[in-house]
Amino acid sequence: MADLQQISRLDSATPAPQWRAFLELGFRPLYLAGCGWAALSVALWVYAPQWLTAPLGGVAWHAHEMLWGFVATIAVGFLLTAASNWTGVNPLQGLPLALLCGLWVVARAGFLVSDSTAFLLAALSELVFFAAAALALARAVYGTANRRNYGVPLMVLALGVADALYLAAVRQGDYAGLMAHFHTGLLCMAVIALLIARRVIPVFAMRAVQGLSIPMHTRTGQWQVGATVLAVLATLMQWPQTTAAALAVAGTLALVQVVTWKPAAALRRPLLWILYGGYCGLGAGLLVAAGHAAGWIFRTAWPAHVIGMAGFSVLIIGMVTRTALGHLGRPLETDRSMVASYMLVIAAALLRLVALSAVPFALAALHAAALAWVVAFALYLWRFFPLMIRPRNP
Repeated sequence: MADLQQISRLDSATPAPQWRAFLELGFRPLYLAGCGWAALSVALWVYAPQWLTAPLGGVAWHAHEMLWGFVATIAVGFLLTAASNWTGVNPLQGLPLALLCGLWVVARAGFLVSDSTAFLLAALSELVFFAAAALALARAVYGTANRRNYGVPLMVLALGVADALYLAAVRQGDYAGLMAHFHTGLLCMAVIALLIARRVIPVFAMRAVQGLSIPMHTRTGQWQVGATVLAVLATLMQWPQTTAAALAVAGTLALVQVVTWKPAAALRRPLLWILYGGYCGLGAGLLVAAGHAAGWIFRTAWPAHVIGMAGFSVLIIGMVTRTALGHLGRPLETDRSMVASYMLVIAAALLRLVALSAVPFALAALHAAALAWVVAFALYLWRFFPLMIRPRNP
């Protein structure tokens, strides 16, 4: 673990903040926006739910903001940045990136306002956000004939379509449809998470651990993504047994992949073990979702929270650290605040799952989970905001 004092000295040598630097790549504003919103929205949901009286309110607001306002936002930030490496073309920067972020802000604010016009404006802004991101990715990927990533813009577009269906169900007061579309969006996001994590984790591991050789699982990764896409289609067609079987395949493959990546080699490297843990949590979450689709697990909250917190969120806190350090030209080492944020997100996930159980201290566990969550992402902002608004370290 790097000495915090040494990293602070490196920070003191960086130039003054620059708007041009801040809007250079998608990860800079969108990582900060997504992580900031993760902290604020959970604080509102747990500690001030009486404020959530807009047309998109209560549980529907919480589910929507966690999936599309937080997780999908981080994914878009990552993909816009990764695409510049894949293709040599930066999909969005400068004013276009600022406008994209502006759409995101309008959506977040509009969904909090108790007015149907504000809801419609927020919905339109959010859908344009996903459509514009998909278009920017398509121009970079298709324009350079980057065939390996031809599916990526379509995945982002699918996230936007699931969001549109969810918001339409909210508008119509269709709770059953709303939950079905939430699960569709959750699985669309799982396709993206599996694709990204399965590609980058072994690369990060082999770069970090000298002499480590682990498989990329290209073939099984294709089967895995195919199974998850099948689960999305089966969910739309209301074929629960097919959904369950496809999710079981995808989840099992994820756990097998983690084992073959020699997790013991990552134990002394926080930048690695947090990613291993998140991928393992995602695999476990897909198996829980399979159990739910098969009718073995009845509470809808279980697959959503195992996938969303033990999977997506643990992966996210690791990815927004590792990729930000790399793109900012910083040493690929953690300090105490970063490791603390990792541990707090893991604690939040475990406590939230405890709160879903029939225990007498469920409410206390929920509040503790929310506190750990908010502090984790506040720590991330405290550590990375000064770096994100400055030029890359030479």
